[in-house]
Amino acid sequence: MSDSGTILESAVLITIIGETVLKDRIIKLLKSHNVSGYTISQVQGEGGHGRRLADLAGYNTNIQIKTIVSLEESDVILSALKQEQGKHALIAFRHKIEAFY
Repeated sequence: MSDSGTILESAVLITIIGETVLKDRIIKLLKSHNVSGYTISQVQGEGGHGRRLADLAGYNTNIQIKTIVSLEESDVILSALKQEQGKHALIAFRHKIEAFY
C-alpha cells in the first residue's frame, strides 16, 4: 500500500513490554540513543513472570513501549535491554518495517 508521493525508508519497530517500574530507565536508554519518539501504553497479560492485571497503578502492571529506529540502533538498544531481563519481567522484539518518520 504505497502512495507514489510517499517515500518509505527501511527501519525497525522495537516493541518493549516490561514492568512499569522500568519506564524511566527505558526512556532514558532510548533518549541516550537519540530516539526521537516513542509510544507508551499500559498493557496486561500473562507470561513467564505470572499474570499482570494492571489493577493498581504502578503495582503488578506492565507497559508497552514502541519506537522506530535503524537496524544498527535496534541492535544496541536490544543489547542494553537484555541486561535488565534477569532483574525484571521484560521482553523486547523487533520487526523490519518500511515507514516515513
